[in-house]
Amino acid sequence: MRYINVTPREVREIENVWIPMSDGVRLAARLWLPADAETTPVPAIVEYLPYRKRDGTAPRDEIMHPWFARQGYAVLRIDIRGTGDSDGRFVDEYIKQEQDDALEALRWIASQPWCTGKIGMMGISWGGFNALQIAARRPPELKAIIPACFTDDRYADDVHYMGGCLLGDNATWASAMTCYASPPPDPEIVGERWRSMWLDRLETMPLLAVSWMEHPRRDAFWQQGSVCENYADIECPVFAVGGWIDAYSNAVPRLLAHLKVPCKGLVGPWAHTWPHNARPLPAIGFLQECLAWWDQWLKGIDRGALDGPRYRVWVMDRVVPKAYQEEWPGRWIGEPSWPSPHTETRTLYLNENGMGDKPAPERPLLHRSPQYVGSAAGFWCPYGNGVDMAFEQREDDARSLCFDTAPLPAAFDIVGAPVVELELAADKPQAQIAVRLCDVDANGSSLRVSYGVLNLSHRESHVAPTALTPGQRYRVRVQLNDVGYRFLSGHRIRIAISTAYWPTLWPQAEAATITVHSGSSRLLLPVRARRAEDNQLPEFGPAEGAMPGPIAWIRKHDAALNLSYDPGLDEATYAVDKDEGIYRLEAIGLENGAHLTERYRIRGEDPLSARADYAWLASLGRGEWHTRTKGRSSFIADARHFNVTLELEGYEGDKQVFSKRWERKIPRDLP
Repeated sequence: MRYINVTPREVREIENVWIPMSDGVRLAARLWLPADAETTPVPAIVEYLPYRKRDGTAPRDEIMHPWFARQGYAVLRIDIRGTGDSDGRFVDEYIKQEQDDALEALRWIASQPWCTGKIGMMGISWGGFNALQIAARRPPELKAIIPACFTDDRYADDVHYMGGCLLGDNATWASAMTCYASPPPDPEIVGERWRSMWLDRLETMPLLAVSWMEHPRRDAFWQQGSVCENYADIECPVFAVGGWIDAYSNAVPRLLAHLKVPCKGLVGPWAHTWPHNARPLPAIGFLQECLAWWDQWLKGIDRGALDGPRYRVWVMDRVVPKAYQEEWPGRWIGEPSWPSPHTETRTLYLNENGMGDKPAPERPLLHRSPQYVGSAAGFWCPYGNGVDMAFEQREDDARSLCFDTAPLPAAFDIVGAPVVELELAADKPQAQIAVRLCDVDANGSSLRVSYGVLNLSHRESHVAPTALTPGQRYRVRVQLNDVGYRFLSGHRIRIAISTAYWPTLWPQAEAATITVHSGSSRLLLPVRARRAEDNQLPEFGPAEGAMPGPIAWIRKHDAALNLSYDPGLDEATYAVDKDEGIYRLEAIGLENGAHLTERYRIRGEDPLSARADYAWLASLGRGEWHTRTKGRSSFIADARHFNVTLELEGYEGDKQVFSKRWERKIPRDLP
């Protein structure tokens, strides 16, 4: 990345600004302003997150936000109610109160003497979600948004449920969010009340996983904040950004297909990261692209924001499957609209002896996977930071029902969402399946290209699922994640079907055997021919950003993944160690650290043996002042209930000042 030195003569930083709410709560914000903004007002850009603007996101904020301020914008990084240095209590993600607070904050910002009254919102992940959600509330001050790594559908395409299946990351994310929400506010900002604020936060810590597991169907809980409920609610321009390796690869094309406002999309080979600081590479000059968008809609300056293709996509080449990819080769393409007029559906039939262009006679193929299939899946949401991407698939393939093509006679690209249509039956009232699309090279190495999952009780509806009739034949449709990918000549395409995908999916209460009817089941691929126009696309500029403040690493970050198998117990263990290190922000002397561990265990023939355990330690301190929070959570299930425990402790120095244990039992719904 090319760093730009932003001097105090160009940009003024106010480390904390209080934004008053009508109920007396104050939201804490960090503000960067052009030095002359109070005499020459400018538009504002807002990022609104729960991840602690004072220390948690400070290193990456300092790369982005002063850079925009240097270009003539006031930029605010706001802590959500009950997080960071803001007053109030944190209750849950994406609730109406969060949006209501944002509407008040936007009105306050627009009224400030340094603001022209025009505001944009941007954010990655949580900030991308709420940028869309707040846009759907139509505040008059909000003129454009840039969401990245987000979803428009909180139920069907988020960290909690996928295809009606309970994701393991529902528990993983709840535990991680409890870790991030548990440190106190900074006494330098809130004064002596930091301790009472902290203890109140710990005492009222929401049981996030429990709330989410209590809503296993698509009900009003999830519909609130899902902008897909009515895309017409969004009336401001949208620049939507994503990455194929990220968990949120599907929302960008959906927005392009449904929004009626000016909208463009950008999807690279990236994990859950900003494109200017991306892994896998290539990173791009993303801030320059954002600047053109902001200038167009907040200043009325045409810098070509709407020029070129509406949808710009990286088509990935084949790589050696590994849990970390420094770079993912490929090429940029462009589409004038989406759905694309340049893709055609190629149908391949899942025949008994492999996939082919024509259906063979039907054959019933029975399959039941060991419960630990899925150990090569990587994390549901990769960040590209060491151990989290899907890796070599051969072992998972060997335990799945696979259909391969013959070696391909010629290379071709796919862009869009592959679909698998299956004729199947199950021997139990409940079953779930995972379907993987893989690229198999001449040596048998298998790379996961995309995947999808389905709780078969949700085959017709996420709102009103229905149990299966054992033995009855159904036709089900499994849409895989959107992707841009090039299959090479001589390689084979594989569809791998399993009845388990641990720990990505929490298993059903009973292990089910499915019968897949080959010959009448099929794969639909969105094939796109290469176009000469793709070679004429302008290149992105180099990645750029402001020089962040000095950081001293007291303990470097690290990550490790360990897979083990006990043949005596037929038990697989999947252990993750995520040490986020400890760093000191030299400008304010604040030290921040976090260390999280995850451990997943399951036996091959016993879905009720599934167990997930988490532990974390978060630290925050300065000089003689030092705090720690420690937590543990566990998740198990019997045939009728999920059982969740959470333990949380707080320490000021070496003295324990808080301890609490929660236990909850949640009924299984079509378990």
